[in-house]
Amino acid sequence: MALMPVADALSAILAGAEPLPEEMVALDAAYHRTLAHDLAARRTQPPEPMSAMDGYAVRAADAADLKSRLKVIGEVAAGRPFERTLSAGEAVRIFTGGVIPHGADAVIIQEDTRVDGDHISITEAASPGRHIRPAGVDFREGDLLLNGGSRLSDRALSLAAAMNYPELAVRRRPKVAVLATGDELVMPGSQPGPGQIVYSNGYALRALARAEGAETVDLGVAADTVAATTAGIRRAREAGADILITTGGASVGDHDLVKQSLEAEGVAMAFWRIAMRPGKPMMHGRLGAMRVIGLPGNPVSSYVCAFLFLVPLIRALSGRNTIHHVRTTAVLGRDLAANDQREDYLRARLEERQDGALIATPVMQQDSSLLGNLAAARALLVRPPFAPAAAKGSECEILTLPD
Repeated sequence: MALMPVADALSAILAGAEPLPEEMVALDAAYHRTLAHDLAARRTQPPEPMSAMDGYAVRAADAADLKSRLKVIGEVAAGRPFERTLSAGEAVRIFTGGVIPHGADAVIIQEDTRVDGDHISITEAASPGRHIRPAGVDFREGDLLLNGGSRLSDRALSLAAAMNYPELAVRRRPKVAVLATGDELVMPGSQPGPGQIVYSNGYALRALARAEGAETVDLGVAADTVAATTAGIRRAREAGADILITTGGASVGDHDLVKQSLEAEGVAMAFWRIAMRPGKPMMHGRLGAMRVIGLPGNPVSSYVCAFLFLVPLIRALSGRNTIHHVRTTAVLGRDLAANDQREDYLRARLEERQDGALIATPVMQQDSSLLGNLAAARALLVRPPFAPAAAKGSECEILTLPD
């Protein structure tokens, strides 16, 4: 069977992935959710001209001469406007955020005044508009300020609140269920017996999914039997999973029963051998509305495949307007030999040079079982199939890994 290019495998996984239904949530619950629609301001900010400083609201023409002496006729604090219109020779004490009184067109900061009873003299001349925030300087009612498909940051929530939205329409979070398979797996904290290893893949996969905004369901570890694996698949459906991730059992050995179990449940599986390293064996299929990705069991292969394929799928189902990872350039930190027919994703350390350039140095041991190297890596250095040998100092492409 020919090896499938990475781009083709990703296209197949994303085919038909439409955004999940929307739901209304309070602002405090909308952090890192995906906005379902464009959002326009419901009000003008600020609604009226406001003072940007503590000082005195004046008519600039009255305060153009340092010999000016103005009578203070009142006070304006934030939320307490002054009702009168300023006349010639008058000033109003004003605080930051106070509405500029009618007739005033400048603010003299308090440091540039001298107070004498109910009068002030000035030490710096005023100019029209000085220290005033005009109405609508931030935004105006009807302005489109947040785009549908964007992931809501803390700053975006503050903006939405200022736009007068107490709740927002966001996309439902994709639910990702993770099922491990393998008689050799024991849980962290156990004492492994002969031939057993501590289960680790699920912790990275669930954290990766949650970081992308998904809900996660831990289905535990299924024994190497069709019955146990099938039961895990059914639990994923009962939990309402949008995506089922299996780890292990994606190869063709006698004990790799995931494909057999999925097909027994009615999944039409595309069984792939992908032209990538690490992570050649992988599966994909559908069981009703639930999408299934069968990842390799080796921890590095499992993580790299999830990063490349699961993350874009979560983003697509979330309705994000940015789905694909963005490759950036770096400087190669050591010589690399020519590549074969598989696209390489080399774990690499990153350091910043004095001129700001990033240096990407692949770790020496790239075995797909080495979690220490994966945890230390900050990027995947991408090498296309049949890439020629590359010298230290040459340009390379990287995918930055999440912190």
